[in-house]
Amino acid sequence: MATVGSPDSADGGQADAHSGGPTARRIVLGAQLRRLREAAEISRADAGYSIRASGSKISRIELGRVSFKERDVSDLLTMYGVTDAGEREGFLDMVKRSNEPGWWHRYTDLMPEWFQDYVGLEESVSRIQTYELQFVPGLMQTEDYARAVAGHGRPELAGEDVQRRVALRMHRQKLLARPGAPRLWAVIDESVLHRPIGGRQVMRAQIEQLLEITKLPHVTLQVVPYRLSGYAAEGAFSLLRFTESELPDLVYIEHLSGALYLEKPEEIELYSRVLDRLAVDAETPEQTRQLLTKMRAEF
Repeated sequence: MATVGSPDSADGGQADAHSGGPTARRIVLGAQLRRLREAAEISRADAGYSIRASGSKISRIELGRVSFKERDVSDLLTMYGVTDAGEREGFLDMVKRSNEPGWWHRYTDLMPEWFQDYVGLEESVSRIQTYELQFVPGLMQTEDYARAVAGHGRPELAGEDVQRRVALRMHRQKLLARPGAPRLWAVIDESVLHRPIGGRQVMRAQIEQLLEITKLPHVTLQVVPYRLSGYAAEGAFSLLRFTESELPDLVYIEHLSGALYLEKPEEIELYSRVLDRLAVDAETPEQTRQLLTKMRAEF
């Protein structure tokens, strides 16, 4: 996995500007600025005043939820007592890199901001655990299946925007083919395999795709059988895990008008237990492959 910068010491070291995606760099840089502020015993309100902003703006900066301005970071570093030229240059270089557009920038007109954050974090994740009960997970979809989903089952309406949404999804899948790819563990409800998304031929090709992708050593798929469906979880979600301490594990839950990002330890613990239950309720990876093989033969 491409790493994302870590502090050189517990009191806030120089950011590593040469690794990770821009979303992750923003979060790492924000966390390092927070440590520096706390070490200097400066309040958010006072820090905000120094850059002509509010304490809430400092909070958003430290959480990596807004882009950085070099002048603001330079002023904060001065306030926090960071005077070493090399150390300051490392932070300012990180600012530049955190503001670089990601590969998904050309699709931002199609994506709400909350999903742009997810795609950005996907670039730096070490493990993705996901549960789906309606569709095949996006990272496992064929192009035709993705087109049927993006077009809401109306091929006659599959215009340019739909094609670009499909292209975005196909680009995201390159994540699994790169060196140091993250571990993907997906659990799907059995109904997903029987929902005729795109029609018979599209579903057959999708099952073929699932059989192929689960040959990869870092990809695991399990199917929850009908008899145990709906007991462990009420809806779809993903748990993203990172190796960097400054990037907290996140639970991502999407809904019609947005998404939730949960990161409190008790929330992560709850969803981790749900995933453990799903793993027990579901067919084993090998049994899942046998099920897929049987379904393929029936098409």
